[in-house]
Amino acid sequence: MFDKALIGHDFGCRSITVELCSLQDYAKAIGESNPIYRDPHEARKAGLPAVRVPPAFFFCLESRLGLGAAVRQIVQFDVRRILHAEQTFVYHAPAYVGDTLTYETKLADIYDKKNGALEFVVSESRITNQDGVHVADTRKCLVQRQLHISA
Repeated sequence: MFDKALIGHDFGCRSITVELCSLQDYAKAIGESNPIYRDPHEARKAGLPAVRVPPAFFFCLESRLGLGAAVRQIVQFDVRRILHAEQTFVYHAPAYVGDTLTYETKLADIYDKKNGALEFVVSESRITNQDGVHVADTRKCLVQRQLHISA
């Protein structure tokens, strides 16, 4: 069973700068056709300061910061038994290529279901840009299936 005393664990602040090539690769991979998420000229033509960060890209950046790995390591997940159960976003302001985004991540909850057969770990990140503007909040839930549960 995961240690519920870890609830509230703070992973500190980690920052990353949004790069155009990474954003373009992501847009291509997901089939994003809106040019404001790929082309600097088209983004400026639309009145934006730069290429806009598409919503789910925040999780890609989180991964590049090693936050998912840090969560898995501290709770001691067995990666062979993990499922991605849920992710949510709350947007507060747009983010753009060139922005430096800072993630403040914590373990928000640890709980189980089915008499411990399924263990859930919830992490949350508050994301701000280089000007301190609150850009978004993310929430991710991972679940680990237990192999053997004693009655």
